[in-house]
Amino acid sequence: MSEIICRIFVPYGALGTGISDQSFAAGIRMIPDAIVCDAGSTDSGPYYLGTGKCKYARDALKEDFQRMIKAGHELHVPVMIGSAGTCGTDKGVDDMFEIAKEICIEEGIQAKVALIYCGQSAASLKQKYSLGKIKPLDGAPEINETVFDECENIVGLAGAKPFIKALEDGADIVICGRATDTAILAAVPLMKGVKEGVCWHAAKTAECGSICTTNPSGGGVFISFEKDSFIIEPTSSDSQCTPYSVSAHMIYENANPYQLREPAGLLDTSRAVYEALDERRVRVSGSDFTSMSPTIKLEGSSLAGYQTVTIVGMRDRKLMQAPEKWLTTLNGYVQGKMKKYDLDPSSYTIDFKMYGYNALAPASDGFVPEEIGLVMIVTAKTQALATRIAKIYNPYLLHFPVMLEEQLPTFGLLFSPAEIEKGAAYEFRLHHAVDVEDERELFTIRMEELV
Repeated sequence: MSEIICRIFVPYGALGTGISDQSFAAGIRMIPDAIVCDAGSTDSGPYYLGTGKCKYARDALKEDFQRMIKAGHELHVPVMIGSAGTCGTDKGVDDMFEIAKEICIEEGIQAKVALIYCGQSAASLKQKYSLGKIKPLDGAPEINETVFDECENIVGLAGAKPFIKALEDGADIVICGRATDTAILAAVPLMKGVKEGVCWHAAKTAECGSICTTNPSGGGVFISFEKDSFIIEPTSSDSQCTPYSVSAHMIYENANPYQLREPAGLLDTSRAVYEALDERRVRVSGSDFTSMSPTIKLEGSSLAGYQTVTIVGMRDRKLMQAPEKWLTTLNGYVQGKMKKYDLDPSSYTIDFKMYGYNALAPASDGFVPEEIGLVMIVTAKTQALATRIAKIYNPYLLHFPVMLEEQLPTFGLLFSPAEIEKGAAYEFRLHHAVDVEDERELFTIRMEELV
């Protein structure tokens, strides 16, 4: 049997989503060397990066973080989270630090906290752009140097090295801004001398907690690192890790099922071997990691306008026979009336989504829905303009026939007033990578003592 070099407990797929007390306690009984988890993502869209706000309820974040901090203190092991505050802005780091302070005061815990800030200045990025050091990733929008000033917030995704530096400086708790989902998990085994390919493959596998198990809604996962392999198992009693569930996670949010780019290089799992040790545990070996010139991914979000939303419920039988024809006729009719209102067409956009018909995928030939929930989204340069346009559409969303010479049907507007002023809307502007000399150069670490 190979020697276990270190153990990592990943209690949650994301901080704030929670697990049962039993599953958390099971992970702690296995005596981890660190308790770590991701705390954010871009999955929920550009709003959170644009505003610096957090997706999850503060109560849920505190509950999950409190369990981690208490357990880390009792075991004398570090606790680490990445992508603090959902989007990983500097504000997200500060907000999570406030929660950590509350927890430590309530529990009587003294701790050294490392705050890793990942926000990027427009001025420094413009300089790197002028030197040709910023390059687009697949699917990135076209940019010029003005984009850096236009973004409300820009973050760089930290790799493992800022976490390692924080731990080397004696941190008990590490709160990092935007980071790769894997960096938080890879840092400790990398420090312990585990093979790089093993560290990064284990980190990719466990990045979302129990997603790599047979019960994705179950508890956390526990990783035991050997020098050339890792063993992964669930902490929930009603879950298993299987070669299928573990290997399948390489295709989660990843275009290549075998390779994954990290700031420090490239993970290659094409020669990985997945071995079921028993009904619950899988050993993985054979993964490789090739060091490359470091790059840091950049994410940026800017204001796209202001939105007003109208929701209409429809069940008219004639309309159900030809919903796209009805919508095309309605939109053309209203647009024709709007020409006399001196509205600049470039100052707004209108998006219609017919839920129950084709909002999520094209409708199949011959499909006739029972009912449709029509959502109209107006995006404009100002909130007042968005609402003005939505109000022009209002009477026609309530009564409009398939054929203009027919009797008027009646639909149901969901609210009164019908117009929901959603507020500011944001869009992603940066999906790029910047060349750096050192993996840590874009990040600032501040140490705080909680006594």
